[in-house]
Amino acid sequence: MQFLALGLEPMVFVPILRRPRLPGLAPNKFHETLKFDEPFCRSSVNAFGYAFGEDRKLNYLPLVGIAIGISLAMAIAWMIQRATNRSGWIDSIWAFTVGLAGAAAALASYGTFQRRLAIAVLVLIWSVRLGFHIAARMHGKDDDPRYRSLIDGWGSSAGWRLFVFLQIQAVAAVVLTVSVFVAASESGVFPGRLDMVAIALALLAIGGEALADYQLARFRGTVEARSQICEQGLWRYSRHPNYFFEWLFWCSLPVFALHGPAVIAASAAPILMYWLLVHVSGIPPLEDHMERSRGELFRELKRRVNSFFPGLPKGGAQK
Repeated sequence: MQFLALGLEPMVFVPILRRPRLPGLAPNKFHETLKFDEPFCRSSVNAFGYAFGEDRKLNYLPLVGIAIGISLAMAIAWMIQRATNRSGWIDSIWAFTVGLAGAAAALASYGTFQRRLAIAVLVLIWSVRLGFHIAARMHGKDDDPRYRSLIDGWGSSAGWRLFVFLQIQAVAAVVLTVSVFVAASESGVFPGRLDMVAIALALLAIGGEALADYQLARFRGTVEARSQICEQGLWRYSRHPNYFFEWLFWCSLPVFALHGPAVIAASAAPILMYWLLVHVSGIPPLEDHMERSRGELFRELKRRVNSFFPGLPKGGAQK
């Protein structure tokens, strides 16, 4: 038995078992007797960056470069905001950054090439659609109300606090990128059943979010938008259907990795996105703004319509 040190703190040693030679049993026959167990061992060790039975270590160096690039991109977003006093481009820059970083991570992974390519394409489609949607929505506007509220609340310390806030967003982007990298590391035959389910889920999420964004944009162009709140289409069943489908997209990553231990790391993306959207930077500041601008009308909507997960409205939707 040998012990292999992983690059973790504190130091962790993983036992690597060498195949014994049993009397009267050829090595290939012994391999066949263990074939029910070895794939799991190989996948388990690969999840930490090692290939079973080989002296090959998974190269995480591309992820380091990608993480540095993400941090620099968000630093550029900060400089743009400070130079122009406009925060509307921040989320668009973040979406494009995650897309490029995720695609690079998928292609740099070590799974089946077709799977890596499929995941890279899906992440790019998500990124391009969301990035251009945010850019179009903010065109001609000075500020995103969520960022303006934060900046006003920070007062004289807004400069450095915004920089730290955007670097925290960079960390979140790195977590998403690592999840993409791990999901793309599966080396089974592509496309398998789980691959097809994952691709369908990702496309459904992208389409659902695009539809929700379109329905909201169409409502904002009507006279009713001046005094009412959108309850048309998907907005009848959730106060934030766009956020729901955004989260659903990242749920496709653990499905790609569902047949191996990599599913644990791939699940970090939907867990993180749910926490951010529902508890941190998504729903809370947006609904605070809605309560200030719509008052009792929005509070009445909150009593009838689910916040995140779609469901039938209580007592019927507003006509």
